[in-house]
Amino acid sequence: MGRVFEKRKHKMFARYAKMSRTFTKIGKEIAIAVKAGGADPDGNSRLRVLIANAKAINMPKVNIDAAIQRASTKQEKDFQEVVYEGKALHSVALVIETATDNPTRTVAALRSYFSKKGGQMLVSGSLDFIFERKGIFRIKSAGLNKDELELELIDAGLEEMEDDEEGGLILSVPFNEFGKMQQALEAKKIEITNAELQRIATTFIELTEEQEEEINKLIDLIEDDDDVTNVWHNIK
Repeated sequence: MGRVFEKRKHKMFARYAKMSRTFTKIGKEIAIAVKAGGADPDGNSRLRVLIANAKAINMPKVNIDAAIQRASTKQEKDFQEVVYEGKALHSVALVIETATDNPTRTVAALRSYFSKKGGQMLVSGSLDFIFERKGIFRIKSAGLNKDELELELIDAGLEEMEDDEEGGLILSVPFNEFGKMQQALEAKKIEITNAELQRIATTFIELTEEQEEEINKLIDLIEDDDDVTNVWHNIK
């Protein structure tokens, strides 16, 4: 079949591997949510959001149900959410969110990644001045009056509303208003297709294409670690 098929096969397997890792990571987040607030989505707001997020990435229902079931028993390990910080080459700041059952293992792995790619780990809190935490909601906008909705959601902490590429809306709120916005949207029976806390850079580093490629190699290495759930950077 030749080299073209081999390239296609490589891309296909890489995509499947990434999908599998994504399912594993959101499964850990579901486990944390269940252990903290119970297995009933009706009474666990964080679990409701994670189920919506899982569906948005086409995670099979059987996988979602299995993750909830494991966390409801003693089958699942206890995961901790730990945030690490580091500086990559060219002064690029990285904040790494993890869900781990062994922080010693996780931090050792992260140190090795930074060491291999010319960066270093930093003390927790060192990058607080570079990143601002925001709640980001994606919702379906069919049948909604956007101007009216924007006014109605101001009391729920809405800072910004914009159209997304898929015909819905993206809502931005301060970190501490995440729960309030979720409640407001659910009260209005507006479907949330995705919701997460993001770390938005407030200052940026501009790189050449070659420099950015160097940083991406480190980010790819970190993201491939099963303990890592998110990596945030300040590349422009």
